[in-house]
Amino acid sequence: MCGIAGFYGSGSQEVLDRMIDVVAYRGPDDRGVFVHGSVGLGHRRLSIIDTSSGGHQPLANSSETIWIVFNGEIYNHRELRTRLTQPHQFKGTSDTEIIVYLYEEMGIEAFSLLEGMFAIALYDIRKGELFLVRDRMGEKPLFWTKVGTTLIFGSEQKSILEHPLYTKELNIRALHKYLSFEYVPTPHSFFLGIEKVPPASLLRFSGSEVVIQTYWDITRTFFPHQKESFDEREAIQGFGEVLSQSVEKCLVSDVPVGVFLSGGIDSSAIAYYAQKCAAVPIDTFSIGFREPSFDESSYARIVAAHLKTRHHERIFSVHELLSGVEDTIAHMDEPLADPSILPTTLLSQFAREHVTVALGGDGGDELLCGYDTFRAEQYASLFLYLPESVRKGIAVVVDHLPTSFENISLDFKLKKFVSGFDGDSRYRHIRWLGSFSRNEKRALYRPGVYEALASENEYSDIDSFFSTDTPLASMARIQLLYQRTYLLDDILTKVDRASMLSSLEVRAPFLNHRVVEYLNALPIEYKMQGRYTKYVLKKLLHGVLPDTIVERKKKGFGIPLAEWLTNELRPLSLELLSREAVEYRGLFEFTYVEQLLADHMAKRVDGRKKIWTLMVLEMWFRAWMPRYQFRN
Repeated sequence: MCGIAGFYGSGSQEVLDRMIDVVAYRGPDDRGVFVHGSVGLGHRRLSIIDTSSGGHQPLANSSETIWIVFNGEIYNHRELRTRLTQPHQFKGTSDTEIIVYLYEEMGIEAFSLLEGMFAIALYDIRKGELFLVRDRMGEKPLFWTKVGTTLIFGSEQKSILEHPLYTKELNIRALHKYLSFEYVPTPHSFFLGIEKVPPASLLRFSGSEVVIQTYWDITRTFFPHQKESFDEREAIQGFGEVLSQSVEKCLVSDVPVGVFLSGGIDSSAIAYYAQKCAAVPIDTFSIGFREPSFDESSYARIVAAHLKTRHHERIFSVHELLSGVEDTIAHMDEPLADPSILPTTLLSQFAREHVTVALGGDGGDELLCGYDTFRAEQYASLFLYLPESVRKGIAVVVDHLPTSFENISLDFKLKKFVSGFDGDSRYRHIRWLGSFSRNEKRALYRPGVYEALASENEYSDIDSFFSTDTPLASMARIQLLYQRTYLLDDILTKVDRASMLSSLEVRAPFLNHRVVEYLNALPIEYKMQGRYTKYVLKKLLHGVLPDTIVERKKKGFGIPLAEWLTNELRPLSLELLSREAVEYRGLFEFTYVEQLLADHMAKRVDGRKKIWTLMVLEMWFRAWMPRYQFRN
């Protein structure tokens, strides 16, 4: 894994050096820059494939007319090498050279042949064109902005901030979205004028206009096979084949590879296929906590023992986990209110002591309807069928249920379920997953902030997923929503930033586009039957893994945040959300924040999501814009 940055327009080698060195942790093994006229390309390398100098970047074709910097892995680079029809002078065996020579022969059609995770910047000197390309599922980040006639880009926003043309300014509309989503949805960013290159997209720039086009349409993957001509046995067998092939490709590396193993079915499936492909015991990694309702380490041990992996486990204390909270949040270029970034960071640090690459189970829930919210959707129509008076009565009863701070407790799920019906049904899943509703933000904002944002629809980015122009079934639309929002901008962002901070590359075999295409095209009955989710995966693994693993209830990679906010995190929460801090920013009504804290501390209400969302925001401000104050 690597970090890339550059510009087309105004800039210099000195600027480029700063842009790549600020993300040195993404690539501690090597660095390189290329400046040609008004174009600069920079690279920090984490050596994975061809660890010799043959993989040094920026890299060019033999005539030095095409230059590239690349972050990621191309899993089919060996097959693509055989597709080249002309003789080429290869410098090594890296996957980067394959991209260059494929482009030389095929032009931009080459990008649609790539199988993997990647962020690419390719400059064609002959045509004077710069291309920014991002992988299909958005595993690797890529940001850009245009200031005047200069385009600036980078793997992280902090690289763009190093360019003297860019003036740092808060994107207040992105803040509006963050408070609802708990992350900033693509293509937006927290810095005004900076955008994310969408997944499966190619950005073209030749010194004037920016043109973005897609090279793969995820919507088209949802048109299902006919169940009558595609029976269950064939579905399960076919899924096993594509997943096994994906895991095998993800194991290709010139450095040590391991597997993140939580004990959940997704990571256990990856560990199973990885061990099946390996000639020796693979390394698996898990971490645990002393709080039993949040600890999964015992399940990881069961899987590791069953598969006979070389298992590594570490149990962390509260102090160890929380000691790096502010540093971890400060590392993020924009707020991300997913508290599981803390254990993900610890797991990455732990794994990096032994390996350079780790495989994970990310994507399984979004592809196979694994979240509780997919089950909740089945009950939504029944709930809406009830008379409004009955629904309101149920809401009152649910609101008065005793508050439990256990992980995803029954009262928590019921309260979130009922709250999701407060507004447009298209946004119900975002309300279930997120923090502040529109009505809650009306009470949270100070008058000037509310007036500035009153006409803004913070959910507008997801309207296209429910467009009648695309004839998708309702559950397919919801899967599409998750794959292009929560997976993209929460899960994958979290894993990328947490792992890269430790210079660890994480690969997600479920997100190979061939696996995605296969699973999205399956009828919903193969993913979800009643309350039974991940149907084909569970059927695939029955008899392969212990039933206690295959049939166990999903727990999630969380921390006991609600409880910690009343104890270990209480001083930090009260300091970050003090009257002085809140009123200094000029964004929120302190009386609302004060009541939110008081209700949670007294355990009258579980305010963990809202409180943490505000805490992360203030930590971000202190790291990136400490003097920010809202001016209407």
